[in-house]
Amino acid sequence: MNAELNNSPVITATGLTKHYGKQVALDNVSFTIGAGRIVGLVGPNGSGKTTTLKAILGLTPFEGALSVLGRDPRTERELLMNDVCFIADVAILPKWLKVKDAIDFVAGVHPRFDRARAEQYIASTKLTPNMKVNAMSKGMVVQLHLALVMAIDAKLLVLDEPTLGLDILYRKQFYQNLLEDYFDDQKTIVITTHQIEEVEHILSDLMFIENGRIALAASMDEVGERFTEVMVEPQFVAVASALGPISQRTVFGKSVMLFDRADRTQLATFGEVRTPSVADLFVATMKGQPQ
Repeated sequence: MNAELNNSPVITATGLTKHYGKQVALDNVSFTIGAGRIVGLVGPNGSGKTTTLKAILGLTPFEGALSVLGRDPRTERELLMNDVCFIADVAILPKWLKVKDAIDFVAGVHPRFDRARAEQYIASTKLTPNMKVNAMSKGMVVQLHLALVMAIDAKLLVLDEPTLGLDILYRKQFYQNLLEDYFDDQKTIVITTHQIEEVEHILSDLMFIENGRIALAASMDEVGERFTEVMVEPQFVAVASALGPISQRTVFGKSVMLFDRADRTQLATFGEVRTPSVADLFVATMKGQPQ
């Protein structure tokens, strides 16, 4: 499947394929991601999410073609990483690490790190230069990580389950600050997460991946135009079912059907209509994929 998410590509994959022995991790995947986009890469465990990120970051060999910021991650990784920032898990930092040491470390390894910006952000928190991670609350760890990330002028930010292990308050804080203090139309963010409902409001695009294949790739605007969910009144269940919904479930005794590219005006005659949540769309899409 070839999915064009933006006309100005930051990432272009063509026939991306990866095997681990006889197991297929990526199966001839093609997609394009443009500048100024926030893309949610969503899939169950073992679907190919992490392998896709590793390929983008030049951390694993693969077959096919992949261009990231105009470079091949396999042969130009060192140059590529000057413009890329990667976070695997915002909740994990060494317990002995001090705030000032974290700043020194990132300043030493990333050429686009702005120390003054990091220190300015930290000054607005309860963090102090000599505070160690083991003395921080989870919220403070989030703030430290954000200070480090937002001070890197990277063109591509890759987040792999960045808020794993954090409670909902700190997860929301992380994404709110990321959107308000970091993101602009010159940056691209790729996020993988199991907590889809928490990132739905910041995404510009979706990619669902299952069994190493892209099951759905669309902008959030396209999702709103293509997909309609209807809570069908009992007397219309048969006629609505005849239109071929991609999924059907029961909520409070009523049938809820999800349609792709159906006439919303017609569907409105069957009951209440709405745009489905990303979580509901994901479940419906995965049910339709071959196992």
